[in-house]
Amino acid sequence: MPHDSTVSTVATAPAATTAAAADPNLLLREHVREGLSRPFKALSSMYFYDDEGSRLFQQIMALPEYYPTRTEFALLTRHRAAIARALRPQNPAEPFFLLELGAGDGLKTKILLRELLENGADFTYVPVDISAAALAGLATSLQAELPGLRVEPVVADYADALGLMAARPGRKAVLFLGSNIGNFSPEERHQFLADLARPLTPNDRLLIGFDLQKDPRLIRAAYDDSQGVTAAFNFNLLHRLNRELGADFDLAHWQHYTDYNPLTGAVRSFLASTRAQTVHFAELGWSVDFRAWEMIHTENSFKFTQPGIEEIAQAAGLTTADFFTDEQDYFADVILRRAGH
Repeated sequence: MPHDSTVSTVATAPAATTAAAADPNLLLREHVREGLSRPFKALSSMYFYDDEGSRLFQQIMALPEYYPTRTEFALLTRHRAAIARALRPQNPAEPFFLLELGAGDGLKTKILLRELLENGADFTYVPVDISAAALAGLATSLQAELPGLRVEPVVADYADALGLMAARPGRKAVLFLGSNIGNFSPEERHQFLADLARPLTPNDRLLIGFDLQKDPRLIRAAYDDSQGVTAAFNFNLLHRLNRELGADFDLAHWQHYTDYNPLTGAVRSFLASTRAQTVHFAELGWSVDFRAWEMIHTENSFKFTQPGIEEIAQAAGLTTADFFTDEQDYFADVILRRAGH
């Protein structure tokens, strides 16, 4: 599942964006028709996040099995001074922009913001998110908690944010926390990192969170918890399709299923049809047949090793500048820069 923020990996063209503004379900309808027409059916995890999905994810982050959020929080607390130094220019008086992709509620970012402010850093925080409501909530909380902070919220997807980053003069430190990088396929991940690297100057830095490979049982439990909250989160996608597209998914005949492959580092989540059935979409005037035990693939969440991260970075034109982990080596926050500088 996307971790700690609502994220979109799909850039939309201006015409599509304009059309979607007039018809908010346009992109969802197109995505569902395309994804459920594939030989191996798939839907994007970006559609987990309606209001109920966001509420369920808040519950997930508090589960005893769900280690990523609290682990990265502890990591950032432990290494906050060193990470803040790595993000700042060598000249401590030089101003810079701290641009965060998928800012969400900013809970963990506030650790770094406080550290920078307490040490006299001259910077502007630019949180980027596709949710205007999330950014408004973040701006309000920052005004109350860190009144001396300069904040410039930007409602945009990642592609637009990358353009904004390129247009900013001076040093930029770009944050991509959580383990959101794990939700990309290997091909998408390479393209995303290459796109991130392209506008960077030798003076800029990236900070990206990577969930590390560990006990496979611990990883799998984080995505299939004993209370069934992660299952409810996955099922909520079907509730959303029933509500917004007039579908007739009968959840009594679907199961949540998750597997983890330690060889590839991939957690994959599915919705499994427990019988042969046909699902109708009133809003689409369309029906989809499912075989018994046919799957809808709803999410990837890749786990990484340090050598693997270094290879991924190198392929995208980046190099590792600093590598920070928690005490158990469950998670890594990695400082990257343009290779060759």
